[in-house]
Amino acid sequence: MKFKKKLLAGLAVVALLVGGLAGCGKQSADNSVKRIKDKGTLTIGTSADFAPFEFPVMRNGKKVIMGYDIMVARKIAQSMGVKLKVQNIEFPSLISELQNHKVDLVLAGMTKTKKRENAVDFSKPYYTESEKILVKKSDANKFNTKADTKGANLGAQQSSTQETLGKSETDAHIVTESLTTGLTTDLKAGKLDGVILATTVAEQYVKKYPNDYALAKYNMKVPNSLKYLNIAIPKNEPALKKQINKEITHLQKTGQLDKMFKKAQQQQEKYGK
Repeated sequence: MKFKKKLLAGLAVVALLVGGLAGCGKQSADNSVKRIKDKGTLTIGTSADFAPFEFPVMRNGKKVIMGYDIMVARKIAQSMGVKLKVQNIEFPSLISELQNHKVDLVLAGMTKTKKRENAVDFSKPYYTESEKILVKKSDANKFNTKADTKGANLGAQQSSTQETLGKSETDAHIVTESLTTGLTTDLKAGKLDGVILATTVAEQYVKKYPNDYALAKYNMKVPNSLKYLNIAIPKNEPALKKQINKEITHLQKTGQLDKMFKKAQQQQEKYGK
């Protein structure tokens, strides 16, 4: 009988401990969506040098950031009933700014990599992209195979998918800068032999400057893991991730993602970006 009483008493203590731990779990529950709703603003980080995904323009004497990623972010903000705030940050610093909660999300033509996944979480894909090498028009036939890139100086944005692919899919020396626009300027000046860019971005350069640029014929192999653009989210915020994925699914099913991308390209042409 004494043993039975001791056993029951021990079980009671365990139950209290489990209940206490459960209570602690409730206190540390994810409030990521509530936090954003309470402040009334969704703040995103982007690097506005990657048209048509994000680029700066002057409207009514004021500098604003436009593009596909901004449109997607605005839809997410609307789904949460809050305003959108955009912060322009150099691409290599975006992940750390997200980790430090300086921004709520990152939308910057970013792909999900193993290294980045160690630092932040990602949404489901919202765009599929390929990669090209942008060259001077006079060098249109210079890079037809990987072997042709040996000894060349190719530019790629620092900490980007293009830098990763440049190192694995070319035999060139990869030169990195924080801004894509700086790389294309160096290409035009003859300081680089080419710049690795998302195909959509590279095509827009050729379309805008047909006498200056061309696309190299070499088609780099892009792993499936690097073909998709994703939204970066802070670690351990499943409620926010669920909210974002729900909105992306809605935008995909209703065809709004395709419409917004076309609109972003029209904006790019309108403002000469």
